[in-house]
Order: sequence, then structure tokens, then C-alpha cells
Amino acid sequence: MKDNNGLGYRVIDTEAALASFADRLRGEERIAVDLEADSMYHFREKVCLVQMGTESEKVVIDPLEVPDLSALRPVFADPGVRKILHGADYDIRSLYRDFRIEVEHLFDTQIACRFLGMKETGLEPVLHNFFGVALDKRFQKKDWSKRPLPQEMIDYAAMDVTHLIPLAERLESELRELGRLEWVREENRLLKAVRYPDHDGDPLFFRFKGAGRLRPRSLAILEGLLRFRATEAERKDRPPFKIFSNKAVLEIAKARPLAVKKISMLGVLSEKQIRMYGEGLVEVVRQGLDIADEDLPVYPRKRAPAVHPSVPERVRVLKLWRDEKAESLSLDPSIVLNKALISAIAVRNPKTTAELAEVEEIRNWQIDAFGEAIVEVLEKTDAKKPKKKRKRRRRKRKPAQN
Repeated sequence: MKDNNGLGYRVIDTEAALASFADRLRGEERIAVDLEADSMYHFREKVCLVQMGTESEKVVIDPLEVPDLSALRPVFADPGVRKILHGADYDIRSLYRDFRIEVEHLFDTQIACRFLGMKETGLEPVLHNFFGVALDKRFQKKDWSKRPLPQEMIDYAAMDVTHLIPLAERLESELRELGRLEWVREENRLLKAVRYPDHDGDPLFFRFKGAGRLRPRSLAILEGLLRFRATEAERKDRPPFKIFSNKAVLEIAKARPLAVKKISMLGVLSEKQIRMYGEGLVEVVRQGLDIADEDLPVYPRKRAPAVHPSVPERVRVLKLWRDEKAESLSLDPSIVLNKALISAIAVRNPKTTAELAEVEEIRNWQIDAFGEAIVEVLEKTDAKKPKKKRKRRRRKRKPAQN
């Protein structure tokens, strides 16, 4: 464990120091946590620093020096120890991906800020708002895998956890006053389970914006181009976008150039990129053109289910109610009900809060806070439907009698 020249934290870069720190954490009630990774610089992203802070100490753990962080698993899994993070989605996924660490008793200060109606919820504006603290943004996009790390970068990383515990106390107090603390707790219980999706075996074009607009032949070429780029990125240990851009991939897939000169005319690659990859790209296009028609890929499309004609009106009315409720609570409307949930409720058209609870993705706190109002809105909407007029049968006139 290395001292940081009196700045209030230590660097952990040995297994013994990590084990000692993990033992000390067992008696803590709250731990602040943050991560730094290298997604902008390498093919396979990895966690490069783990910053942790308690009431009495702060540490910066170097997982490139101590890759086995299993000593921390019991602490993160302990429901009696609150883990405080800001914008925890990425961190929760990364901790599990790299170290199989699962997080119990999470408190995400960014979620808390959103449920308090704050417009800017990034850590920098939040800390400035509450404590007048200004974070140095120079290092946010630096290469955290670099070793040795400059001292000022380590200082910056340690600062991220310095104020999280007092921030959480302030936010929790305000949430309790507004009666929204349980709302945030439920969101945190759901957030702890997020994981990176397993895309192994899926075509790369599944995750490529614009692929759905391509014809099968161009889609096959696109897949070849994406695989070519991924191979080059892995070989050079660089992110795919630093080999060549998504725009370049899409334009080449649509143009189907069979000569390096044709690629150059597209204007989407630099001369250096054309020298390095031009021939390979032409070969990928050629192979795509040679694929038999029956073997071409087809972009998967989900057919929208047929809905009752009354659904659009229910959606409209629910949005109006949602917007008015959000304004009265000074919340972003998507927190009250997001678009997908509004549509699901409109389709289900629940008559009771018990039926509302059967709608997928709805939270318990939303049912408790808004359930009866939602059911009432839907009931009034259905009541306003114009009744079908019964056709009046025309009576035949009797012939006039002389």
C-alpha cells in the first residue's frame, strides 16, 4: 500500500494490502465506490482503478497490479453495508464482468438526484450545487490503463469518492421529507441486477444503427465489414471506432466498391486508412457479392401486435395525466411513467390496481403512488366513448285509403 503524500488516500497494489483493507470494511455501515476504465483505448474494456471510501479512509485499488479482487466480494454482497455510487449502472455491470462482484444494498446518488427533480445530475454539477466543489474534468477521457499513472490522475480518481457519503446523507434526508425514499430504494434494488448482455453468436449488425434499412445483399456486406473491423481492432488492441468509423462502414456497405479507388472516392476513409485496409475491404465486398441469394441474412423485424382502436386515445390521456402529475411533483415525466410503460398500460387497460400490477416493468412505488389515479383516468376515458347509435328502422307508410 502506497501513501499519497498526505492527500488523504492510499493506493492498494498488493494482495496483502487488499486483504487487510477488506477486513477493515466489514465493520463499516457505508462505503463510497467509483471506477475508472479504458473503453476509449483498448479493444476489450477493463476496469483500471477501483476507488473506495469510508468515514475514516479512502483507497485507490489498482486491479492491473492486483487482478484478483475476490477479497472484496463478501463486503459488496453484504446487505448490511450500504454501497454508495453515482450513476451506478456502468459500475455494477463492470464489477460483475471483470471480478464477478455482486452489489447488495446499493444507493445510487444520481437516481436520488433525479427523483428530487434536479435538472443536472452529473457528479460535477451535483457536488458543486451541494458543497461548492469543482471537479477537474481534464482526466475523464484519459487512458486509465497507462502505467505508471501520473500522480494527478490518481488524485483526481480519489476525489470522486470523497464527497459521496455526505452527499448520500443529504439526498436521503430530502427524499424522506418528500416521501420518495422508498421509490429510490426500489429503483436501486432493481439496478443491482443489471448485467452486460451476452451477444456471443449474434450477427454484429444486430447492434449497428442503420442496419435495418439495408437490403439483404448490403446487410451481408455490412456484417463482413464489421467482422473485418473487429478482427483488426482486436489485433491492434484498439476500439473498433478507432480503426474506422460506423459511417465509413455503412457507406461502404451501401456502395459495394470493388476497387480501392472506388473506396477512396467515397471520402469516408483517410489515405492512411485506405493504405492499411483498402484491399481487405474490397475483398470483404467481393465475398459478400458472391454469397448465394438463399444464404443472405435477413434483418429480424418484430411485427407490432394488433391493438384495440381505443389504445391511442388511452395513450394520449395517460400522457396528459402523466405530464400534469410530473409538473406538480417537479419531476421529469419519464420518472412518473415512461413511454413504453404508458403504451403497456394502455394496451392492458387495467380496471383495478391489482390488474395494473400485472403490467410488466411497472414498479411497486408507481402502483402505490399513482395506481388509483391511473385506473381512474382509464375508467373515465372508457366512459367517454361515444355509444354506437342504433339505426332507426324506417316504417313503411301504409297506402292511402280512398
